[in-house]
Amino acid sequence: MLGPKQEAQGALFYEFSIDDHVPHDHLLRSIDRFVDLSDIRQHLSVFYSHTGRPSIDPELLIRMLLVGYCLGIRSERRLCEEVHLNLAYRWFCRLDLSDSVPDHSTFSKNRHGRFRDSDLLRHLFETTVARCIADGLVSGQRFAADASLIEADANKQNSTPKEDWDISKIDPADAPRAVREYLDVLDDAAFGAASEVDPKFTSHSDPSSQWTAARKGPAFFAYSTNYLIDTDHAVIVDVEATRSIRQAEVGSVCTMLDRVKDKFDLDPERIIADTAYGSGPMLGWLVDRDIAPHIPVIDKAGRNDGTWTRADFEWDAENDQYICPEGQSLKQFRRNYSDPNRGPTNTGVAKYRGLKLTCQACPSKAKCCPNTGFRAITREEHEDARQVARDIAKTKQYAVSMKLRKKVEMLFAHLKRILGLGRLRLRGPCGANDEFLLAATAQNLRKLAKIFPAPQQTGKA
Repeated sequence: MLGPKQEAQGALFYEFSIDDHVPHDHLLRSIDRFVDLSDIRQHLSVFYSHTGRPSIDPELLIRMLLVGYCLGIRSERRLCEEVHLNLAYRWFCRLDLSDSVPDHSTFSKNRHGRFRDSDLLRHLFETTVARCIADGLVSGQRFAADASLIEADANKQNSTPKEDWDISKIDPADAPRAVREYLDVLDDAAFGAASEVDPKFTSHSDPSSQWTAARKGPAFFAYSTNYLIDTDHAVIVDVEATRSIRQAEVGSVCTMLDRVKDKFDLDPERIIADTAYGSGPMLGWLVDRDIAPHIPVIDKAGRNDGTWTRADFEWDAENDQYICPEGQSLKQFRRNYSDPNRGPTNTGVAKYRGLKLTCQACPSKAKCCPNTGFRAITREEHEDARQVARDIAKTKQYAVSMKLRKKVEMLFAHLKRILGLGRLRLRGPCGANDEFLLAATAQNLRKLAKIFPAPQQTGKA
């Protein structure tokens, strides 16, 4: 039998609970148990006036942002629409059916003002990390670090070649916010001071972004998000935004390790990274802090002509010399100089040479220095630390570490494919930092929700 036609009928009273209509296995139910915003009002209290109209609850704004980043809703305008329509989103944001949703412009006003002034997003991220530590997901023994390129909100059509870019012509009073931030970070090791080399192109809308072709394809403007993770459960313990160049990315690891040590008293026994982090100064920095570098060494001492390499020579630290396979010594200096200006220099690289007469008469000259009169070997300032890394690379723990390093790459894949952060929406160093902090917070919350899902409730009999 054909049923009656359904027609909407108004009612005088409704008994409706949003909580009853949110599935118990919904992601936001699991995440909600780990979102602690109890101290957010105290954190922001000095940034609000004691008079005037009541402001929008900052906890509501943060909860809406978490919904957007946890579920891959990139547009704040669309986020407001989704929160207005979706019951689960309303429940997570503590909104009733009759409560209005803030306008999307409210996010920009708060982000550029009190949120950044109070470093609220960094506080939110660190609160989540502290929760992961409290729940036993972070041991602090093994850390892994890596960086990933995120496309900036800029394009080549609105850029200037390096030979035409003149910083002195920029008027800060007339410049957009991203340009003013660019001027503010010119001396920052993560941005302007990371390298003396000027980029090939500079964006007018976001000058701090780096023109790069690191993906072996068409070049683009980008920032780098740098992760420091604990390999036990792939929890992100720190995140840093930098220019997309190796010097800035490597330097960010030192910054993050120091910050994690100060904030959470986490001091790892080893750090895992790829070859980009295997420079002498970086390895020396780690060894000086008793952190074992499970990192491939950047070594250009190899030869492809079949002759002996530096690895074939034995280092004699006690006598400051190398011993060749034939038992002859290669020394840096063979006499004591009365004039200190003629003695050792502090260039960071020492050169060790064999005696010409000895090398000419050596039966293995063809294997050692066939095209020169004597053999010479250079030794860098941090060669001892480089050797520590080479020795570690021969251990079984190193092979395990190289497998654990993939956990960082998996987080970057999740960041781009699931959370949708393949291109930034905000401009400038502060905008990139805001997005990276929120995305890392969302990933940690999703990790907590996955490991500790919300308990399932059985139906009533």
